[in-house]
Amino acid sequence: MKTSRREFLTKSTCALGMAALATQVEHFGLMTALAQRVENAPSAPNDYRALVCVFMQGGNDGNNTVIPNHNDASLSNYAAYSSARGMQGLAIAQNQLLPINVPRMNNLTYGLNPNLGAGTTNNGIHELWEQGRMAIVTNAGTLVQPTTRAQYQSGAVRKPFQLFSHSDQVSQYQAGRSDMPSFTGWGGRISDRQTASYNPGGLIPMITSINGAQLFTAGQSTLPMAIANASISLKDVLNPQGYNTSAASQARLNAFNQLRMQDLSSNYVAAASHITDQAIKANQALQTPQEVTVAFPNTSIGNQLKQVARLIKKRNELSVNRQIFYVQVGSFDTHNNQVNGQGTLLAQFSQAVRAFYDEMVMQGVSNNVTTFTLSDFSRTLNPAGSGATVGSDHAWANHLFVIGGAVAGSNFYGASTSNGTPYPTLAMNGPDDADSGTNARGRWIPTTSVEQYAATLGRWYGLSEADMPLVFPNIGNFMTSNLGFMQP
Repeated sequence: MKTSRREFLTKSTCALGMAALATQVEHFGLMTALAQRVENAPSAPNDYRALVCVFMQGGNDGNNTVIPNHNDASLSNYAAYSSARGMQGLAIAQNQLLPINVPRMNNLTYGLNPNLGAGTTNNGIHELWEQGRMAIVTNAGTLVQPTTRAQYQSGAVRKPFQLFSHSDQVSQYQAGRSDMPSFTGWGGRISDRQTASYNPGGLIPMITSINGAQLFTAGQSTLPMAIANASISLKDVLNPQGYNTSAASQARLNAFNQLRMQDLSSNYVAAASHITDQAIKANQALQTPQEVTVAFPNTSIGNQLKQVARLIKKRNELSVNRQIFYVQVGSFDTHNNQVNGQGTLLAQFSQAVRAFYDEMVMQGVSNNVTTFTLSDFSRTLNPAGSGATVGSDHAWANHLFVIGGAVAGSNFYGASTSNGTPYPTLAMNGPDDADSGTNARGRWIPTTSVEQYAATLGRWYGLSEADMPLVFPNIGNFMTSNLGFMQP
């Protein structure tokens, strides 16, 4: 059966797998990419830096991740936490908590979920707190502007749209704005501002997802890459599929390359050809992979971070000075069976992130790579159900981890809640609860916005002050765009 030129090009382009680079072609970001101009672009930096986003999909329960481990009655203590969750079986026993001393909380002790500690592969992320390599941004979430309980309940301020909805809150965390839907993500917009000047000779895009197409990676001019996890070797992730060394196969490949040079006067055809050219160059650079040194756990998140580590190890050969990565772990949508479900996922997260940090140490770039978490939202302090199937429901503000050698670690960060600290008052119908009366379930109103959190990371990465409002349109609504958890 004869194959038309259109069918041949379509099948061949898809076979290349670098359609992964074109994950945002639907809003014609590539058209902009072909004509991208950067005004007053700075020179390429002489150091390397990378941001690694770990999205905890489904809404990780922050209340069972970072827990009071003290008895000070002036602040929410372990007794307040236990009385809210213990009867239904959702509270973690105090003697199981992994203690962390927090200077900003009057040097009181808090506790991490026990699954964030030592495991069969390595010591987990708890140890990184003691090493000063991990910080926690508490009570953070989606906001349009600073919001008090009184303002929220009276409707005096603009609220994030569709609060407590998975898809909408995921979009707002990844977009970095909550006032309106966005077709771009804050990772992609950072890449928009920096790719041409910071990675002028880069053989791969600045931004890469190891978990498919994501809003976080989408920009107006950014060309993101999406590749498989470490179960696939780097030399194979962009390899043309459907070709071999036979004469007939090589003839088809040559014909395909010749056809790509036709009709370049069409913007759409030129964009498609540009994608394929990028794929071929990147594929050639990846044919001599360098394997990582540290053993990674054989889990989904472990294999995603291992692939990130492989790419970072190739940074010099790929001619990249700045990189942004997206990986994902989940689902944390624990309406039931939370104790086991969340515990298993936190253990996988902890072991994989610790292996990744240790690999960065081995590569000599632990001060240059920062890993951070995002999630849909947190979950209600008030449990859903009881006993073996106990869970929790959708809430709002959450606690987020930042890990790396450049982190000003071993402390809590973020704007103060009603009690004068960045950790909320654990009381349903209390001063930090969005709900009231019999409907109150413990949904903390954020005091720190996703924009402030992301802007702090972006500034360390190299985002200029002039570009800050272009990447984060609502950053001017908040008192500061620097939460202080990153060292220069």
